[in-house]
Amino acid sequence: MIQYLSRNQINEGLYNTCISNAVNSRIYAYSWYLDVVCDDWCLLVKDSYKTVMPLPIRKKYGIHYIYLAPWTQQLGIFSKENIESFIVKEFINSIPTKFKLIEFFLNADNVISNKYIKERDNFILPLNKAYKNIRKQYSKGRKSSIKQVEKFNLSIVNNYNHEKIIQLFKDNKGAELQKNKTDYDILSNLINTALPLKLVECVGVINDRNMLIGGAFFLKDSLRITYLFSAINTEGREKQAMSYLIDTMINRYAETEYILDFEGSMIYKLASFFKSFGAEKEAYYHFKKYRF
Repeated sequence: MIQYLSRNQINEGLYNTCISNAVNSRIYAYSWYLDVVCDDWCLLVKDSYKTVMPLPIRKKYGIHYIYLAPWTQQLGIFSKENIESFIVKEFINSIPTKFKLIEFFLNADNVISNKYIKERDNFILPLNKAYKNIRKQYSKGRKSSIKQVEKFNLSIVNNYNHEKIIQLFKDNKGAELQKNKTDYDILSNLINTALPLKLVECVGVINDRNMLIGGAFFLKDSLRITYLFSAINTEGREKQAMSYLIDTMINRYAETEYILDFEGSMIYKLASFFKSFGAEKEAYYHFKKYRF
């Protein structure tokens, strides 16, 4: 039997143990992460926390709904056992009727055929080979881009001030993508929470004048290094700063059991960029249903 729990009813220890031991664990699903990015969240739980489904929730104009929390690509059902499609259906059917709009991203292991489901593209790169062997899988153009960096005298800076990286994004892409202040505040709070837990790396690329021209945040759990956020200016694009940064991270974590998770994308240009590092496509699923 699947049980519905509000946030204050959840046993955090049992819940986080389930996420940690899940075959499809994602950092987005830990309680500390959801507490930062969600207005509120609830839980569907089965068999004493052997299988769980966290749900970001809101209430507006008296209407309860499940929504897409910012900075959270994949949630869905998590379990240490393989998740069959009938289990996914069982959990979705157990969402209380008070939620009149249901929208969430299921993770790659939550495969289901449903008229309310749309498949989305993610890209991942296993890092369990030697760096030289991973680099052999780069496209010819990506290898050339990284080689160009040598003449620009760029430097990688670890533990870079994350507020400066966010500001670089605002200055260069903010107006175009129209993210609101709340999203930026949540991102800043998320990084501030993850830093003392040692679950994020903030990496900057500086030029020969010590100026920031690119940067990124990488979330780290026991399975994945997730490319959460990046920022770059015109000079950074011209000097291939992001190619340099990602190649550096691949080199740093080569010959480990980590998977580099690029977080998408459905945008052709971005998808091509991720694939150029030898990344492979991994589908995840967007569910949206109205109950009015």
